[in-house]
Amino acid sequence: MRFFNTTGPVDPADHYCVPPLERFDLDEVLGLVRTKKYFVLHAPRQTGKTSSLLALRDLLNGQGYGCVYTTVETARTARDDVEEAMRTSWP
Repeated sequence: MRFFNTTGPVDPADHYCVPPLERFDLDEVLGLVRTKKYFVLHAPRQTGKTSSLLALRDLLNGQGYGCVYTTVETARTARDDVEEAMRTSWP
């Protein structure tokens, strides 16, 4: 039984949601990836950025790319202290 998720990334198998890969122009993003260009996914909090990136990672890995997702969110409290930030974000 699916339900609405209000914390963290969604899993379309478990949660009601707008399909993550339909939240942006997938053809445009895939074109940027193919041509080795950078892009920014910028949107307000809780709008599906992480869910979209995780779905994009899975799609690209299925096409032969080697994609990983990581976050350094826990390091933001260290601000300008790089050593502290590394200790905070590394397991």
